Amino acid sequence: AVHMKVLVVGTGYVGLTTGVALAYLGHTVMCLDIDETKIAMLREGRSPIYEPGLPELMTLAKENIRFTTSYEDVDFKTCDVVFIAVGTPSLPDGSCDLSQVKAAAEAIGERLDEHFTVVVNKSTVPIGSGNWVGTLVREAYNRLKGRNPKGTYAVASNPEFLRQGAAVFDTLFPERIVIGADDARAIDLLTNLYRPLLNQDFPAPAFLPRKEGYSAVPVVTCDLASAELIKYAANAFLATKITFIN
Repeated sequence: AVHMKVLVVGTGYVGLTTGVALAYLGHTVMCLDIDETKIAMLREGRSPIYEPGLPELMTLAKENIRFTTSYEDVDFKTCDVVFIAVGTPSLPDGSCDLSQVKAAAEAIGERLDEHFTVVVNKSTVPIGSGNWVGTLVREAYNRLKGRNPKGTYAVASNPEFLRQGAAVFDTLFPERIVIGADDARAIDLLTNLYRPLLNQDFPAPAFLPRKEGYSAVPVVTCDLASAELIKYAANAFLATKITFIN
């Protein structure tokens, strides 16, 4: 199995579930959050969010996962994938507050090294934001290094389709995995990261058995903007279904 080093920025609902699941699959994961209370809880093995199965999966994955509040604890010389999974709360005018995404993108850009790293946007952001994140990373990198980072990183979009209350199940046994990037190496790297999920050849946890007849998972690869559009289309479709149900 391919073993990768992963950084997840943000230990909310999406970030924590993603980090714990990847650690369970055998990758080495560092979860970073500026909220010290959350990190203290996580270091004690307690989940700051209520999600069935997550504390149990954390216990099974604990050898492969670490928690920190500081970027200085992250070794960017060996980091393969960075997930940005910070909050994007709505502002009073209905637009997204992207300040946390911006802070994360800049902090990452300042620290990227020669090692090829895929920066993945997991936060739900307006379509076209992938290019904006790429720009922020590049500008921060250039400011600090005074050189163009072309070739040392790529930006990808990998939206999640998690249901609250079934997030662990949806992460380990997804209906599909969507990877959007304009760089073929990024698509290859993320496909390898998710290989255990795509092949479903990992041992299912005792408390979450695999469904009968559930096997290989389809992977959808596309460009950045298409992946972001797929997420909004899925959300809109879900909202429409709920409206009809109500």
